[in-house]
Amino acid sequence: MSTTAESDKASVSNVEESRTRLCEEFASIANTDSAVAQCYLAENDWEMERALNSFFEADLESVFEVKDSQEQESRSPETKKRKMDQNTPKQCIDLTEDSPSSSKPSEENDNKLSLISWNVDGLDTDNLAERARGLCSYLVLYTPDVVFLQELIPPYVQYLRKRAVSYLIVEGGEEGYFTGMMLKKSRVKLLDKNIVPYPTTQMLRNLLVVQVTFKEHKLCLMTSHLESCKGHAEERMKQLRLVMQRMTNAPDDVTVLFGGDTNLRDTEVAKVGLPSSVCDVWERLGKQEHCRYTWDTKINTNKTVSYVCRCRFDRIYLRPASKEGVPRLLPDHMALIGLEKLDCGRFTSDHWGIYCSFVAES
Repeated sequence: MSTTAESDKASVSNVEESRTRLCEEFASIANTDSAVAQCYLAENDWEMERALNSFFEADLESVFEVKDSQEQESRSPETKKRKMDQNTPKQCIDLTEDSPSSSKPSEENDNKLSLISWNVDGLDTDNLAERARGLCSYLVLYTPDVVFLQELIPPYVQYLRKRAVSYLIVEGGEEGYFTGMMLKKSRVKLLDKNIVPYPTTQMLRNLLVVQVTFKEHKLCLMTSHLESCKGHAEERMKQLRLVMQRMTNAPDDVTVLFGGDTNLRDTEVAKVGLPSSVCDVWERLGKQEHCRYTWDTKINTNKTVSYVCRCRFDRIYLRPASKEGVPRLLPDHMALIGLEKLDCGRFTSDHWGIYCSFVAES
């Protein structure tokens, strides 16, 4: 029978072994050394998730830091080399890669196309570090094949390139704020990309068009941030007409998906009219009330406004392939995401994100 002293010694040994293992795991995930790992773990009561969040938040703050000297920095070879070094894959830590311990998805789910569309409000710099990390947490949770993003800014893209290595990022611009797409490398293959300008936009808006393949499907993916504000309805409707024209003119063996922050009001859509071949995914799935409002100041408090505004600004449109013998993708499910407040007390964005899945017609 073991003595109390021997039992205590064994208990201490188990704790040391457990913490050593935690340090090794932290160092491996964060691409750092055991001393740094021990520091973050100890500060966070040896809770791995809290310690990693603390580590990445500190790193993200340095990524998002805007230095006055950047505007004065010349475009020297050294500067270009630094930018290249920042995009070197070996420095990346993937927060969106599927967990090795996660179960293999069923064949049914494996053949579904999943999509997220989200205006991430990169122009709001308050708590941007934690909010960007919040976006990555939803990518981990839903593992979408395709992500449409609006209101990106260059530092946000830089962060995503470092932290979402399992995705290929396609940008709809380089300066100011712009749109972008993220394509799951293991499931979606990029064929071509194109940026279509809106001829009369006053807000530098455009349409990002990307051609891809998913399984046996040819897809044309489109995202945009249509002209904002009530007073720009005419320009917004012009942009919607251009989007619809591009959707209907696509080859009949291609499925076309558009998603983004359209800023559209229902009356504007009615004036333009949707082509018979194009459907509003929310409407096709039964106009579920819990998915109606994507910009809702009644619940979302990120913007300090004195009024309540509930609008369906963010929309998904689908034009299935129509060629005989080509499998058609049809809407299967829709949900709003980003409804939970982060630790900072704010939401990931002032918009809710839209999650959709599509299945091949049997």
